[in-house]
Amino acid sequence: MPLPSRVADLGPFDLLLSVARLGSVGAAARHHGISQPSASARVRHLERRLGLPLLTRTPRGSRLTEQGALVADWARTALEAAGALEAGIASLHHTAERRLAVAASLTVAEYLLPHWLVRFHERVPGTTVALTTGNSDDVAAAVLGDRVGVGFVEGPTLPRGLSASAVGRDELTVIVHPGHPWARRRSGITPAELAATPLVSREHGSGTRQFLEQALRAHTGTPLAPPLLELSSTTAIRTAVAEAVAPGVLSSLAVSSELRAGTLAAVRVTGLDLTRTLRVVHRAGTQLVGAAADLVAVARAAAHGPGG
Repeated sequence: MPLPSRVADLGPFDLLLSVARLGSVGAAARHHGISQPSASARVRHLERRLGLPLLTRTPRGSRLTEQGALVADWARTALEAAGALEAGIASLHHTAERRLAVAASLTVAEYLLPHWLVRFHERVPGTTVALTTGNSDDVAAAVLGDRVGVGFVEGPTLPRGLSASAVGRDELTVIVHPGHPWARRRSGITPAELAATPLVSREHGSGTRQFLEQALRAHTGTPLAPPLLELSSTTAIRTAVAEAVAPGVLSSLAVSSELRAGTLAAVRVTGLDLTRTLRVVHRAGTQLVGAAADLVAVARAAAHGPGG
């Protein structure tokens, strides 16, 4: 059943209640942030709508009529119910904002996001971050499927329907067992050598693999050799390379400890820039707001801070 036309707009009733509580139209007008003539006009319009005199106007001011006092008293219940409805709706928004669903590709999730989240929780205390990890294709699919509101990827290509912007940079490193012949090549290796060598590689859809394939194809004009082994985690690739299965390529963030310990060796690739851009993605046509915008701001600040 639709609301009766005479009571569909509760604003004038709220104003009438203020007149009853504060004792004058002028005081009610100030409380509602409007002028006294505007308040008087709204009450007159309400009187016409109801067909009842609500105020008695005298040279000394205005006061509610007996009918006006009754209308104000009855309106109080409806206004309290409207206030409860508004509070309930606001609580739903508040609950949604206190939980942020995020997807991140593995390098970001393992080596950057933990530091970002420390700063984020200092900035937005009490917000729960629900994190989903996967490769860059998985992250894109999660954002497009509205399973998360924001994602972080390493891959150079994205499907349609996503908007992306940079949040930082990262560098890939060619790694080998310390006894591998490449480890003794002080001059490094050529891009063509790397392209022609079967590697221990991430799976299809990985941002690391996509970036490496595009960088080598642009430099050599040839595709990357089929991998010797496909693995879905950085830990598994590090282990396989350390056991001399084959060379691999991972983020410098993922191998810094092993390089310092000497369990892996880094190999320079002459003339090939393996620096890539890390990006935040969200649905095209939308803007990041609330906790999502705060997290992105933290990530960008970290990228430009000491060591970023």
